[in-house]
Amino acid sequence: MSELSTLPAPVRGEAATRRHDPLGVLRTVASRLGTALLVLLCTATVAFFLVRLSGDPVKVLLPPDATAGQESALRHSLGLDRPLLTQYLDYLWGIPRFDFGDSLFYNQPVRAVLADRVPATLLLAAGALVVTLVVALPAGILAAMRRGRATDRTVMTGVLLGQSTPPFWIGILFILVFAVGLHALPASGYGTFANLVLPAVTLAVYSVAVVARLLRSSLIDVLSSDHIRTARAKGFGPFKVVLRHGLRNASLPVVTVVGLEVGSLLGGAILTEQVFSWPGVGQLTIEAISNRDFPLVQATVLLFAATFVVVNLLVDLSYSFLDPRVRTSR
Repeated sequence: MSELSTLPAPVRGEAATRRHDPLGVLRTVASRLGTALLVLLCTATVAFFLVRLSGDPVKVLLPPDATAGQESALRHSLGLDRPLLTQYLDYLWGIPRFDFGDSLFYNQPVRAVLADRVPATLLLAAGALVVTLVVALPAGILAAMRRGRATDRTVMTGVLLGQSTPPFWIGILFILVFAVGLHALPASGYGTFANLVLPAVTLAVYSVAVVARLLRSSLIDVLSSDHIRTARAKGFGPFKVVLRHGLRNASLPVVTVVGLEVGSLLGGAILTEQVFSWPGVGQLTIEAISNRDFPLVQATVLLFAATFVVVNLLVDLSYSFLDPRVRTSR
């Protein structure tokens, strides 16, 4: 029996109508896109003005004994002596064209600097996502099936530790144990599978805890429903009941939070990359802030914000298509 058939007749009729209403779908997409663009505009504005409170980048780029004339000449060549409003409007005009200006520190287009670092961050996030799914899904299922038993208590203890422990501390602990103590894995570096293991696991710890806890809660609710009791009465084994009947109905909120965690993995890579000297966008952001590289800081902040916005948008739209009850409320 589909989820749509379980709804009351008026709601079921409205859901069926909206499912075949292309204008309704387009309105939903347009509304979400409008909200996403507004969020990106606000993020770009805040990043532009806040980064200028960090100080004058000319002081960092020139030696301490530079003269006032040298500072003035460099400030003019970088365009920092123009009115602030002019700089802001030029910055906004360049965003749709993916023109973020030139990096003050690397002396090359920001777009090129980001292109060199983005693959490393994507690789790290992909590795962390694989670890999250491989560990969290079985842990959440076992905890729900063994509710109140030792397995459940063990999983929930791990969830509590994973959600309450700072990722950078976990990374340092992994380095001390596996790199310094056991000499099993490298403490830093990039380019091999061994280099990926520790940072990927470190980045995945929090996401594993979130997904496992949500899956456990969703499965516990589903396993107490009538259709699960009917399946058990027919003689189905516990794993068959969970995998064939329970997991599908409990997967919608899990799909949502997994999608959101993808954005968190990309945005949360800053500290992890710093701990393991991983040459990604996170480490680049720290360097740009230290060097007061205004264009590069603005671009990295906007990149992280755009990642979150796009992932949230896709999850929101996919959730609307997966669950008809969501469409009826919009």
